[in-house]
Amino acid sequence: MELVVLSGKGGTGKTTIATALAELAKDVIRIDCDVDAPNLYLFYKGNDIEKGEFIGGKKASIDEAICTKCGKCKSICKFHAIENFNINSFDCEGCGACILVCPEDAIKLANEKTADTFITELEKGIISRAEMGIGSDGSGKLITHLRKGGRRFNKNEKLTIIDGSPGIGCAVISSITGSDAVLVVTEPTKSGLEDLMRVAALCEHFGIFTMVCINKYDINEEIGIEIERFIEDKGLQLVGKIPYDDVVMKSINDLKPITYYEDSAAEKAIEKMWSNIKKLI
Repeated sequence: MELVVLSGKGGTGKTTIATALAELAKDVIRIDCDVDAPNLYLFYKGNDIEKGEFIGGKKASIDEAICTKCGKCKSICKFHAIENFNINSFDCEGCGACILVCPEDAIKLANEKTADTFITELEKGIISRAEMGIGSDGSGKLITHLRKGGRRFNKNEKLTIIDGSPGIGCAVISSITGSDAVLVVTEPTKSGLEDLMRVAALCEHFGIFTMVCINKYDINEEIGIEIERFIEDKGLQLVGKIPYDDVVMKSINDLKPITYYEDSAAEKAIEKMWSNIKKLI
């Protein structure tokens, strides 16, 4: 069973909730698919038992000793990556068109490392995660790689909790493809409602069972009602309503899951939500 925690934008409490659910579920596989801003591992002390390099694509380079400066490569490049017979690696998409037109065979494609990947062993379970290089793009292939890494350690069909990327882009699609259920974390704001609509439409397109929780539901109860009406109209499952709680910020500053704070109102609401999720999945 793979449960993906999503949000329409950053800052809604997605990672806080994903971490809490992982703690409540006990021995789980954790995968941080928010590869542009991974922070799930910050809440845990563990040892990196595997480290690898992820090759996200290829980049072209020109051998100046062979190049005759004919300019054919520049004329064919649709990404404007070639200036003064040098290739800007940030603009190059590795399409290889320049190689096809070069009469001197002066251009080569080389593998480009886009991320370091890790398997971090915890007291219970593992985290499959990555650290992307500066300027690298969020890669659907990288997320697929991380999910496969987590599955290698899931010998007993444990629950897998995936901390997905915000939004509805390629990274999110790679996070939810083939998963069993999605929990969308939203908040009672106009943008929160619009973001929920987009994520719900994406999950509907891929036919994935979708649950919703409203975080900080009590900061704007009027829009909260609009969100609940949307959830009901779309046939989604509202599994939790979490109140605003200053203790959440303390848990983030302390780098401890909110489940460590038993007197927290948010923690109690997440426990209730977890009970509702278990009944559904």
